[in-house]
Amino acid sequence: MRVADPYPLLCAPVYQDYVWGGDQIIRRFNRSAPPGIYAESWEISDRQEGMSIIRNGPLAGQTLADVRTAWGAALLGPGIATDRFPLLIKLLDARETLSLQVHPDDAGAAVHGGEAKTEMWYVLAAEPDAAVYAGFRTDVDPDTFRQQVAAGTLESLLNRVPVKAGDAVFMPGGRVHTIGAGCLLLEVQQNSNTTYRLYDWGRVGHEGQPRPLHVEQAMAVIDWSAVTAGVTVPRRLGHLGANTLWEVLNTAWFRMEQLDIAESWPTTHDGKSFHVLFNVDEPVRLHWADDVVELAPGTSCLVPAALQAYRLEPQGRTGRVLRITL
Repeated sequence: MRVADPYPLLCAPVYQDYVWGGDQIIRRFNRSAPPGIYAESWEISDRQEGMSIIRNGPLAGQTLADVRTAWGAALLGPGIATDRFPLLIKLLDARETLSLQVHPDDAGAAVHGGEAKTEMWYVLAAEPDAAVYAGFRTDVDPDTFRQQVAAGTLESLLNRVPVKAGDAVFMPGGRVHTIGAGCLLLEVQQNSNTTYRLYDWGRVGHEGQPRPLHVEQAMAVIDWSAVTAGVTVPRRLGHLGANTLWEVLNTAWFRMEQLDIAESWPTTHDGKSFHVLFNVDEPVRLHWADDVVELAPGTSCLVPAALQAYRLEPQGRTGRVLRITL
């Protein structure tokens, strides 16, 4: 492939039409797409089953894997393994409640196989009374769990977390969970596609048959203890003029910040990690060197680690940009 100097990358979305999805992603962010189900939009993906294709600049048409191979540490940051991009960034539109599921954590994947998947959700929009389910309300053992599944009363065991726009929920691997109907989310996760489906509410798939379950694999990796999971409380880190910086979540796998941008916001950093920017609700321009890229609402942008200085400029009212790093 042709190698270019690092620059901010825009990727073509990879859509998934899972049965529980709707069309909010297309409608809310004015995307051009034919009618259909758009349950997920894989925004930044280095996976063969849903590979991102660059859509701007000199490398347009190349895959994210191509760019990662060519740029290496200049894309990811020094000391970060270059066999694949470490995160998967998605949008999810839950028109219906998802299946009850679990992903292995790092230890569970090492013992039982599959890919470890710890994730978080940032709520972009939510209908009244929308909720997610995160872990159990009380300690549960496998026998009790199976009995509740058979009796159709499983929901009584689950920890229900009401959510609204602007909330964030952390979901470590091993925690049983699902997303309730009426949630539009930005999901940040380890680069994994391992999902063990425990229960699907009697639903059938596109072919009219029940979707497969993975009960035994799931039972092996579940954390059976009760949790007090809820929404995270952002921590205000400071102001830059009229701008405000918030830390939404900081974990061993990824960090998310929220930038409330009322005026020009110059950013310099140490180059140790790439930045993924997601523009939530107002047009923003990203300036670097002598160039600029427009970030419409609903746009994801991958800023290479080697690009250590850039500037965000609001185009109207105060904008809100989520910044994801390692």
